[in-house]
Amino acid sequence: MTNRTSTLWTALLALGSICAASSAQLTPDRLYVGVDRVIPASAAVPGGLEGDVSVSLLEAGTGKELARAAAAEGALDLAGLFPSLWKSGEPKKVVYAQLNVGDQPIGPAVVIQPLLTPATASPPTSRTGAPKFDQAPVVFSGFRTYVDKYVRWETSDGEIIFRLRPDIAPNTAFNYRHLVEGGFYTDIIFHRVVAANSFVIQVGDPTGQGSGGPGYVIDLEQSSLPHDFGVLSMARTGDPNSNGSQVFVCLSRAGTSFLDGRYTGFGEAVAGANAINAIAATPVGDGDRPTNPPKILSAQLIDADPYGTGPEALSTQAHEELQVR
Repeated sequence: MTNRTSTLWTALLALGSICAASSAQLTPDRLYVGVDRVIPASAAVPGGLEGDVSVSLLEAGTGKELARAAAAEGALDLAGLFPSLWKSGEPKKVVYAQLNVGDQPIGPAVVIQPLLTPATASPPTSRTGAPKFDQAPVVFSGFRTYVDKYVRWETSDGEIIFRLRPDIAPNTAFNYRHLVEGGFYTDIIFHRVVAANSFVIQVGDPTGQGSGGPGYVIDLEQSSLPHDFGVLSMARTGDPNSNGSQVFVCLSRAGTSFLDGRYTGFGEAVAGANAINAIAATPVGDGDRPTNPPKILSAQLIDADPYGTGPEALSTQAHEELQVR
């Protein structure tokens, strides 16, 4: 991505977030809803927009419309609009509820994440092997519902914006949102930069030494997101269930593909290629530690574009540019 293109995407994303916040919003009333209950939410639609108000239920990943229901401004029940959410016998997956005015999607969607018994990881049998996952009987307990957000890093080398992927690693993505929202990633250095073989840049330890974290750990979560340029993934120790706040950004598919199945990828950069490359170019000393470490100055949650719109992942953009050449 050129510097001009990256700057343009940043401006467009910022403008889109402002417009989404000021024009319309579908907002859940509760973060957690137990099984077979009302899923309360509210729709805000300002004057000046013409067309029937509706809510679409969208398939995660593809954005395919699974169902659409008429709605109106004010209080609504997502379970009443979409009874299939509670229908027994159907596989429970992350879906998105998108507000529409006419045929136009308006504002960020609502993530509807099923609460399911997770698989548990155990250490691999060899140093280069992948952890083994054991799945206990799956219990469905309800939903976690929240407004979709991007994560924006303000770094010393520029802005990077990530789209989170709760459809692929829901608990990891939500944990990361929690840390960002709480101000955890404020004035934290990139303590590890491995540009050799286009590997990773790593950040997330407030001590800057590489062994700190948020004071707790979360289990390794299975993820099907391929590690590629701009992919955001959890760093950990040799214990697969030692994930916390440290994350790394991949610098290439060739250099990080072997991490697939071993680490949890949960986000993808949609803007900021120049900043990622600038951080990767930082001179380093022993242990891949930068001699003058770049840093995340702050990180914030910002409104996502309507689901299925907005920029593609940087890895996809890079591959498309190569094909054009």
